[in-house]
Amino acid sequence: MEITLKGDKEFDEIPSLKTKALRINLNENIYGTFAEIGAGQETVRHFFRAGGASGTIAKAMSAYDKDFSDAIYGIEDDGRYVTEARLRKMLTHEIDLIEERITRDKHPNKMFFSFANTVATIDFAKKYKGHGWVGIKYQIEPDQDYNEIILHLRFKENDARLQQETLGILGTNLIYGAFYKYDVPKKLLRYLSVSYTHLTLPTSDLV
Repeated sequence: MEITLKGDKEFDEIPSLKTKALRINLNENIYGTFAEIGAGQETVRHFFRAGGASGTIAKAMSAYDKDFSDAIYGIEDDGRYVTEARLRKMLTHEIDLIEERITRDKHPNKMFFSFANTVATIDFAKKYKGHGWVGIKYQIEPDQDYNEIILHLRFKENDARLQQETLGILGTNLIYGAFYKYDVPKKLLRYLSVSYTHLTLPTSDLV
């Protein structure tokens, strides 16, 4: 039992990114995929580095080439890639694959998820700072319908590497918050703002 002293005040201790990723990894029932396009595999990197990822990550991929992306997710009517519609297709496609390939008979307690992002980082001339769509489709009970959280973000950094780091932090916080803070939306939003300051995340884009 943790020691408490007279005069101690209660407060929410916010875990580190590594602790968040590790907690997800060590839950034997949380299982899913990562699909990241446009800015590297910055979110799944945190889960690999935390350890214990083999029981959590079914697949990690980055369909960076447009032709490969179209072959997997289809072609958008407007020909664009960094859109909400593209993100939703990615999430649905990956969940469908999990349901198809991982049988409930063999894994009755698994809570499936798909995390995805489609992002355009800052251009070479540094005139366009970049933006992206990030989301997760997930279960909190194996026999329940899927929940979704979709976010639109705009980067403030003037360096692509920093934007990638921000994206990885946001993604890790989103996955952790989706599973462990879903019942308190205000806390979930607070977790999304932890550990970085160079990002605009309009709350109106949270659905």
